[in-house]
Amino acid sequence: MEPDHPRHDLARCAWPGIADPVYAHYHDTEWGVPLADETRLFEKLILEGFQAGLSWLTILKKREAFRAAFCGFDASRIARFEAADVARLMGDRSIVRHRGKIEAAITSAQAYLALREDTTLGALLWSHCPDGPVQNRHAQHDDIAAVTPESTAISRDLKARGFRFVGPTTVYALMQSTGMVNDHLINCHRHGPCAALQAAFHRST
Repeated sequence: MEPDHPRHDLARCAWPGIADPVYAHYHDTEWGVPLADETRLFEKLILEGFQAGLSWLTILKKREAFRAAFCGFDASRIARFEAADVARLMGDRSIVRHRGKIEAAITSAQAYLALREDTTLGALLWSHCPDGPVQNRHAQHDDIAAVTPESTAISRDLKARGFRFVGPTTVYALMQSTGMVNDHLINCHRHGPCAALQAAFHRST
């Protein structure tokens, strides 16, 4: 079921607009909110990789289909996918049918399981931001970076551990969506609430 049409009286970032309720709902309820659940972090990492070269709205509208196709993003199950599973996914019109990205998701699931023997995905990500979430105060979308030193360092770390489709731009999008950085515009109605949620999350970890 699609969310209700977004309120027109709220100032928000320009990128979601208000024409598509799915996009606006994601912006208003999820983007920039800290994420601790490991399965959902892994899901976001994989979906951000699938997004490369596409719009996030495309991925967002296919998210439930992705969850069904990829076993709820259970890494232990994805890591065991074989050629028949790749063929099945390549024939699934409800997801993004890109062989390289599908195979990368399987490889990344294997890397995720290996990582879990030493630490968690969340701990690895946050180790690159020891002072907590970055609070930006941008007035317009063009001021927002696509890559940062932190996203570059995380990308390098993830690649060294075997993850794929985790370039610096993809990682920065992950950081934005999971509350590692607050890139809501300063006049957006979500800037303040996300800043508070991020601060509370940092205090609790």
